[in-house]
Amino acid sequence: MTAARLATFASRATGRGAGGMIGGLVARAIDPNIMAQLAGERPAVLVTGTNGKSTTTRMLAAAMRTKYQVATNDGGDNMDAGIVSALMAGADASHIVLEVDELHVPHVAKSINTQALVLLNLSRDQLDRVGEINKIERALRGAVEDNPDMLVIANCDDVLMTSVAYDAENVIWVSAGAGWFGDSVSCPRTGGHIVRTSDDWYAVKKLADGREFRRPTPIWAVDDNGMVTPTGEKELNLSLPGRANRGNATQAVSAAVEAFEVNLDDAIAAAEQVADVAGRYSTIHRGNHEIRLLLAKNPAGWQEALSMIDRSADGLVIATNGQVADGVDMSWLWDVKFEDFEDLAVKAAGERGTDLAVRLVYADITHELIPDPVQAIDSCPPGRVEVLANYTAFRDLKKALERQEKES
Repeated sequence: MTAARLATFASRATGRGAGGMIGGLVARAIDPNIMAQLAGERPAVLVTGTNGKSTTTRMLAAAMRTKYQVATNDGGDNMDAGIVSALMAGADASHIVLEVDELHVPHVAKSINTQALVLLNLSRDQLDRVGEINKIERALRGAVEDNPDMLVIANCDDVLMTSVAYDAENVIWVSAGAGWFGDSVSCPRTGGHIVRTSDDWYAVKKLADGREFRRPTPIWAVDDNGMVTPTGEKELNLSLPGRANRGNATQAVSAAVEAFEVNLDDAIAAAEQVADVAGRYSTIHRGNHEIRLLLAKNPAGWQEALSMIDRSADGLVIATNGQVADGVDMSWLWDVKFEDFEDLAVKAAGERGTDLAVRLVYADITHELIPDPVQAIDSCPPGRVEVLANYTAFRDLKKALERQEKES
């Protein structure tokens, strides 16, 4: 492990990265079975889904730390190399909390002592990298079938994740909300139409064995007043904005309580303290601007992030790139319902800012195209600026702002 640790140190020291991947890459090259060896028999919980993995993992790890020592990949490195790096860094921990890419869940769940799996949501995401959504649902369903003793904490408001967990022997249903229905208009098992009401959904066509495929009854839920638990309602005062994060917190807390017997009040208090997830929601000062950074990676995430935009801000910068990590296919822009930004000064930026600008034209949003995100921020009126960016645009902008802040 010496070579892996040296690689991690070098990555951080040279500023090439946070070191969350390189150590794991080196370790796996030396020993392909290193993940299982590092994890040992330590109890583990995995968190997966299209959106909210990093936030839920951060909240769950915080809740677990009220009772245990925890190893976790809180930098968001959720594939094999990042997981191995997290296990190396947390060698002395008693428990493991991991964010895991959806396609990696089946083999990670088999490689380590997975006691619980948290299923958040499934929607279309980077089609050129991830592939068709029902393929992912089938892979996750297979992981649940292959690990019958594993406790599954599943969002019953999400049709696809409900299908994943529908036959699980040990399942806790959580009503965590679902703001995006574009990828779940039909049953993933039969193709039958999904009918929705205000607090229910069901498939018109029965399953092959004659059962009805319908929204299960949750024992945990989030509502406008707080968190509904099996023992009653609790207040929930998060540091992070948005209803989606309230759903993330509810699944994190339920997993800590149900799978690892963490005290409910301690778990809620810990989740409430999470205020920054790898720079998301962070505030940076630059000149006469106070900049808040928001990240979105796919249509469902963009729709949720757009609802978090402060319409009273003095400016809004939307930045889009189309690199491999973002998904080079930009057609998802046309799936996002861009809302009325009232009197906000809107700037389109990023390497694919022109694609975004065309979309904003058709959405009848008055805007200005300024490809460089930093220059776009500088062009906004003095005061508070909201910045919404996809993955590499967010990453590069954050680095640029932090570098210039150090140099000034």
